[in-house]
This record gives sequence, structure tokens and C-alpha cells, in this order.
Amino acid sequence: MGHVIALAGKGGTGKTTLAALIIRFLKEKTKKQVLAIDADPNSNLADSLGLKAEETIGSILDNISANPESLPSGMSKDRFIEYKIQTAIQEGEGFDVLTMGRPEGPGCYCYVNNVLRNIMAKLIRDYDFVVIDNEAGLEHLSRRTTRQADTLIIVSDPTKVGLVAAQRINDISRDLKLKVGSRYLLINKCHGDNAVEYKTDGLDTLGCIPGDPAIEEISVKGQSLLGLKNSSPALKQLFELGEKVWRKN
Repeated sequence: MGHVIALAGKGGTGKTTLAALIIRFLKEKTKKQVLAIDADPNSNLADSLGLKAEETIGSILDNISANPESLPSGMSKDRFIEYKIQTAIQEGEGFDVLTMGRPEGPGCYCYVNNVLRNIMAKLIRDYDFVVIDNEAGLEHLSRRTTRQADTLIIVSDPTKVGLVAAQRINDISRDLKLKVGSRYLLINKCHGDNAVEYKTDGLDTLGCIPGDPAIEEISVKGQSLLGLKNSSPALKQLFELGEKVWRKN
């Protein structure tokens, strides 16, 4: 069974950037099979990893809804959706990526929730690590992918607003009765190693990731974070945290 790492946080905290750096750590340091799931409708995790999300679960559902005659004879709708999602998984160097997207048709996700849970359960068994970049509110985690996570990382920036949002997300995850192993608060874009200054109820503070101009430059240029130099302060700090949390798995 794969180790599921779910990230959440309010917009602008850099959780997608951190998800990409965690994936880089896992592929470089553990040498195990990694699946990245972009569950944020503002899908850009694949771009951060140097791939292009050509087909998403949202586009698959739209196409099936618009062209019901496309269902192969003798194949159930559930089985066809599962097959199409499997083919939508993109292969990177040392990791795979699945992009959820958002269907345009109203209510598309309602039908497919159970199908997606079944597919995700199978995928989790096929990979050593599954990293889920969630939208704020954990909607995908609770309804569309999996109801459990071995590690939940709630990302905040070093502001009061960010910490309040992190607390709210953690409360939501408890209200939804998600099965979560370890819960962490991760502060992004810090100035100095001041993790002890940032706390929320029910979350262990994992650490602080320093602000990094190199990451900002890569983001502006639309380049892959896999090309970030090893000397990057943010990358070095993330790798140090990764050694403590995931290297043992």
C-alpha cells in the first residue's frame, strides 16, 4: 500500500511548489515509484514537473458526456472511465502524474465519485508514494480521490491570515472524519528559521521553507522545478525535512 501525502492550503501559499519539491525529493532520494495527483482545479502541478497535462479527468468526463456513443460495445461506463483515466496518467522521469481538472458539464463529478475512489484505491496499491496537491477545503480528498492520507501537510505563509486558514482546513479535515496519520503545518516563504513562532491547534509544525528568488524566477518563466539547483535554500531545507519524515518509508 502506497504512502499518501496530501497537501492543502489557501491560495498563494505555494503548496503546488512544495508538492513538486516533495516529489523531487521522493524520486531522487527514495528511488521508489511516485504518483503525483493534481487535484486543484487550477491545474499546474504537471507544468511544475516539466510535463503538459494534455488530458485530465475533467476532459474525459466531458467527452463521455458529450459523446455517449463513444462507449465501446460490451464495456460498461464505469470500466471505460477507469480505462480512460489509466491512459491519462503521464509518465515522467521517476514519477507519474494524473491531473484531475474540472469538467465543464454540471454535476459531472457526482456520478463518478465512487468510480474515482475505486480507481484511486487501485493506484495507491500500485505506487510506493502518492502525492496529492489539493484545492483549499479538501474537497477532492474527501469526495473524489481518497478519504485517507498517511501524511497531511497544511501549507501556510508566515502571516496571521495564512495560519487562520491552516487552522480552518485542519478543522474541516477533522469534521469530515478523514483518516489521517500525521498532521503537519509547513510554513512557506519564511525569513529565517523561525518555525517555533508559527503554531496551530492539532498540528505539529514541520518547519519553515525560506523564500527563494530562484523559485520565483522559474515560476515567472514557466519552467520545471526539477531544474532548480541543488544549492537552492528552499530545496535544501525541504530535503532536510524529507529525510526526517519520508526517507524511512
